[in-house]
Amino acid sequence: MIRPVRAQEWEAAKELRLRSLRDPVAHLAYLDTYEEAVARPDSWWRERTAKGAEGADGARQFIAEAGDGSWVGNVAVLLEEAGSTDWAGFPVERPQGHLVGVYVAPGHRGSGLTKALFEAALEWAWGRGAERVRLIVHPDNARARAFYRKAGFEESGVTWPLAGNPDERELEMAVER
Repeated sequence: MIRPVRAQEWEAAKELRLRSLRDPVAHLAYLDTYEEAVARPDSWWRERTAKGAEGADGARQFIAEAGDGSWVGNVAVLLEEAGSTDWAGFPVERPQGHLVGVYVAPGHRGSGLTKALFEAALEWAWGRGAERVRLIVHPDNARARAFYRKAGFEESGVTWPLAGNPDERELEMAVER
């Protein structure tokens, strides 16, 4: 089942994020590290989860629940308004969504959960006026890039400097409404 996270579920959201940061390709997929995340206070996790639950500040977090109620996947959508600047300080030209935190547990990959998470995230973004939705992916993350293409995302030609290594670039992939 795919659904938005609830504010009171911050401990489960924290646990899922920490699990995702232990994935073998986490170094390619996330700007965050396990060590940084585990050191954050509970108040940080409460606030982050509450924002994703309420759609506050233009953010919404969706989770995938297995039949036993365990959390096995996640995606978050950040809305970016035209005329603003994005997370990296670059200008946003038109209303768009930005997918982040994509994760599906290894035993559930290939089951359709990632597709369902993306459908929920895109529906939410389109419903709030996004004209396009993008994500940033490391060029060496072949598994993710293949799925994103299958989900309709195409490389936009825009690249972003990799945090901590400005000589290396990440790719923007986007889908238009």
